[in-house]
Amino acid sequence: MAVPKKKKSKMKTHSRKTANMRLAAPSRSICPRCAAAKLPHTVCPACGWYKDRVAIEVG
Repeated sequence: MAVPKKKKSKMKTHSRKTANMRLAAPSRSICPRCAAAKLPHTVCPACGWYKDRVAIEVG
């Protein structure tokens, strides 16, 4: 079995681990009614529509 010849520094270990923990930005879709950016599969916060019907009343 392979054995490391030298100890890895804390900086090397932390930088390797943090590279895999980066958060990706959530995906965005465009509302077909008002063309506002929204999260997919959710009610549009600008117009209140979801799947060809009014889901919520927006002021």
